[in-house]
Amino acid sequence: MNVIPTSIPDVLIIEPRVFGDSRGFFFESFNQRDFNAATGTDFSFVQDNHSRSAKGVLRGLHYQLGQPQGKLVRVVRGAVFDVAVDIRPASPTFGKWSGLELNEHDHRQLWVPPGLAHGFLVLSDSADFLYKTTDYYAPELERCIAWNDPALAINWPLSGSLPQLSGKDQAGEYVVFDGGVDKLSFIG
Repeated sequence: MNVIPTSIPDVLIIEPRVFGDSRGFFFESFNQRDFNAATGTDFSFVQDNHSRSAKGVLRGLHYQLGQPQGKLVRVVRGAVFDVAVDIRPASPTFGKWSGLELNEHDHRQLWVPPGLAHGFLVLSDSADFLYKTTDYYAPELERCIAWNDPALAINWPLSGSLPQLSGKDQAGEYVVFDGGVDKLSFIG
């Protein structure tokens, strides 16, 4: 596997070794020992999730308070623009975002460590999005940052129309970076 750091150094692009020929392809999508060695982490995954979304659906930017989830994400059908936002106040990249296309053709995965917000926009007609998490989903602890927050200025590749959002995502909060990068707060 090949590991590539992003503009947020511990958000990592993981490129598996893919073996293919005229019959199709094979690759190992996850190996705990190799993942830990390649990322320099010692996380275990406790939950696998699968979502299917139509073109123009934007999910996120989600995170959990007190029980943050690390996520290893990939697309098995279609394409998405995937985004991680660093909301760890002590991080040198606090308030920054990193985004890239994930699709079914290159098989790349993205490691989003605990303490970051995460979201994606579907670029293809539909997309099947798989992700492993390092902690369990806790709806009472989940929060959402507004996808279009001007403080973050995420450059979503929208094709002229607004994204389709769930009610929860429509209610996403705007961030306020008080005093630079030492405090994150929200306004409704």
